[in-house]
Amino acid sequence: MDDRLWGVTRRRKGANHSPAALKSFRAARPDGAPVHVIMDNLSANKTPTIRVWAARHKVELCLTPTYASWANPVEAQFGPLRTCTIGNSTHPNHTVLARELQAYLRWRNANARHPDVLAASRRERARVRSQRQQR
Repeated sequence: MDDRLWGVTRRRKGANHSPAALKSFRAARPDGAPVHVIMDNLSANKTPTIRVWAARHKVELCLTPTYASWANPVEAQFGPLRTCTIGNSTHPNHTVLARELQAYLRWRNANARHPDVLAASRRERARVRSQRQQR
């Protein structure tokens, strides 16, 4: 299960969506192995209820610092995802976009070590790191 991306798409971010996403991630590992979830520092992601649930269910919340996208290893995956699903496209609605995002994640997980995927990730990491001094 190493080097796999999971994603949950919602129209809005909210306190009730974070627990649902975490539960779906936990359900993906029924063997009880610890799950590490990298999340932004949104207040809805770190409520006492979420922290208690995560501790009880072996889910490690890895919250990124505010304004520090360069410190988030997942950021390097967003460039290729944007290029493949959003760039040069006209999705008629949120549902179609969500379907395309999930299709990309399935393809990416099946081809995680493909040279093109690795090169795109390296380029995006370099781009994100270059923004480090601009904030």
